[in-house]
Amino acid sequence: MNRKKEALTLEKKINLILENGKIFEGKSFGREKEITGEIVFTTGMTGYFETLTDPSYCGQIVVQTFPLIGNYGIIEEDAESRGSFVKAYIVREYCEHPSNYRCEGTLDEYLKKNDIPGVYGIDTRELTRVLREHGTMKAKITSEPVKENEKIDVEYFDMVEAVTCKESFTDKVEDAKYNVVLWDFGAKRNIRRELLKRGCNVTTVPASTTAEEIKALNPDGIMLSNGPGDPKDNVKIIEELKELCKANIPTFGICLGHQLLALSQGGTTIKLKYGHRGGNQPVKDLSTGRIYVSSQNHGYAVDNDELPKNAELLFTNVNDGTCEGIKYTDMPVFSVQFHPEACGGPQDTAYLFDRFISLMEGVEI
Repeated sequence: MNRKKEALTLEKKINLILENGKIFEGKSFGREKEITGEIVFTTGMTGYFETLTDPSYCGQIVVQTFPLIGNYGIIEEDAESRGSFVKAYIVREYCEHPSNYRCEGTLDEYLKKNDIPGVYGIDTRELTRVLREHGTMKAKITSEPVKENEKIDVEYFDMVEAVTCKESFTDKVEDAKYNVVLWDFGAKRNIRRELLKRGCNVTTVPASTTAEEIKALNPDGIMLSNGPGDPKDNVKIIEELKELCKANIPTFGICLGHQLLALSQGGTTIKLKYGHRGGNQPVKDLSTGRIYVSSQNHGYAVDNDELPKNAELLFTNVNDGTCEGIKYTDMPVFSVQFHPEACGGPQDTAYLFDRFISLMEGVEI
């Protein structure tokens, strides 16, 4: 009897309403509730749990383009943060009975535990085509009847504040060579792991930390993390970063950290039509001409046409030519838009962490 009830629950109809009026009918799993948010798609074939726990997806309704999700279950050790910050999760088909010796639960159980609504049974190929054509837009998930010309309102909030750590903490290694400050705007855990395995003690500090407080820690290097939202919203962080750059401390920025660096130096950012999200994004190293497969998750980019005067372009996106990396000519600072810690190639761009180590050793890049 319980199984029959569960089956009936899983078959409950639910509507996805897009800002442009397009409606998709699917079925509910995870937590059943009505939500609104910005809808985006990601093209990764694996790593769905890393996607769910990536703080850069804060406030977004995430669509997986790969048709079957959840087949190896939930593995808490692989989480990229303390939880999931997505608004909702949309898949073509989800696996109710995962098979993996490391599996600790199902996707449905995880969504329920984290109060996240899920939708399955939607034609995600058609949905992705709509988002590619019309761009990222607001959306609503509801089990209520659809109203004609329904207006979708999305509540905006300080996303970086929502995902950053609440207080500083330090991870140490034996015989540490360097002390690095990780400025947490929504940092993925693997950034910390990559630094630790290269002999760095890592002190993670909240997004609200000031330049003076960071300098007082006397770091050998500074890591600027990934994070969610529009980079221009972080006015105070940008001002603090501008001051911090004057100290000429070796610095490496990733994703949002890359964008904030450019803004602090007088550059600008633009919103992409539908962003770059997934583990199969090609980038070109302009110094060698080599193409790397990278993992990415961002809806904004540094504007190539308005780079800071002290900036030199390092990487570009092969698909659309947008900025993927910058070196600053007057200070030991560089940044990339993609995620070198995320094993997109699978480890093609991990050398960038070694480049950061070289900066702390006084070697110019």
